[in-house]
Amino acid sequence: MTSQSTDTVASATTTPTIDWRTIGRIFLKAAVLFVALNLLFAACRPLESLGNLSLYNSILPGRLRLPYGERPAEDFNLTLSNLPAMSAAHVWNRPAADDEFRVLLLGDSGIWGWFLPNEHTLAGQLNEMKLTAADGRRIVVYNLGYPIMSLTKDMVILDEMLAGSRPDLILWPVTLQSFYRPRQLDHPLLYENPNRVRELIEQYDLGLDLSDSRFVDRSFVQESIIGRRRELADLLRLQAWGVAWAATGLDQAIPEEITLRKSDFEPDDSWLDITEPRTLTDDDLAFDVLVGGGSRAGTIPLIIINEPMFIGDGLNSDVRYNTFYPRWAYDQYRQMLGETAIANNWNYIDLWNAIPPEEFTDTPVHLTRRGNQLFAALLRDYLTGRS
Repeated sequence: MTSQSTDTVASATTTPTIDWRTIGRIFLKAAVLFVALNLLFAACRPLESLGNLSLYNSILPGRLRLPYGERPAEDFNLTLSNLPAMSAAHVWNRPAADDEFRVLLLGDSGIWGWFLPNEHTLAGQLNEMKLTAADGRRIVVYNLGYPIMSLTKDMVILDEMLAGSRPDLILWPVTLQSFYRPRQLDHPLLYENPNRVRELIEQYDLGLDLSDSRFVDRSFVQESIIGRRRELADLLRLQAWGVAWAATGLDQAIPEEITLRKSDFEPDDSWLDITEPRTLTDDDLAFDVLVGGGSRAGTIPLIIINEPMFIGDGLNSDVRYNTFYPRWAYDQYRQMLGETAIANNWNYIDLWNAIPPEEFTDTPVHLTRRGNQLFAALLRDYLTGRS
């Protein structure tokens, strides 16, 4: 081998020199850009605006009930606190048809449809009737129930939905558990949205504390991309699970066997944090939130419904109606609700004992398909204008 060829081989196999200065500049620019993006994100707080960006009701079909899932991989669903994202994913957010009489249905987990497919919920059973309104339009009921027992939650959801579209009628089923004032804010959907809740408290003079310790007020740093990375990931996950929803129509994993509610009760007359019978007052029950919700509805027709519940006849049923309610508390609540309905000139329906006990599943407010069929039949005339 010649000297020239040896030099060529040596040159070809020489390890390139690392330009540490160039690499340092790249890392520095990336770090500056990352910090700048985090500062900009924290300053703009765009999470709610990002929640409005959705594949639902365009590429993907809208969900028939609000997103909620305790086991996302099985439910094809997840729980999040971004109200615009929840609204954008729901079929309520699609444009209304010209021949549609739109009914917005609020409520708790029983209305949402715990352990039921969408077609077996109250909204599903009402829609299956193919009812028509007095003016001839077809009645379409939208399930805006959500698995939290809080009137404030209902009002927050109502406020969000009315910001986007106006229904022709609002149905608002309620039960005593949703009225308990000390627990009105006991869920991330409420304390993770402090500005929304505080605005409603101030606007409608609600008897809730603006400085409640449960409200999550984040610092500037906590509002950065790093601080809100979980919420950003949830927005992406909600879109991803929409593909499974579109393919299967499933949004809740329903077990083959459901443990039924109790018919025998302990000799206990306590209710939530109240350990013994006494006279209930407005400090205990948030009737002002129900009144505020009525004011938020404005001129939209509103029907308040005292929803059906399981009534046991077993051991100690003379003390308690069910595991939720001692008789003394529920009887006072019913009287107070009736009086409030009269005082506010509400259209009010009391269906507390209207469904047979065998049509309840795991809790005193979760109905079977047959239970919701009976519930829907009781509401038929109110929807069609014949009552």
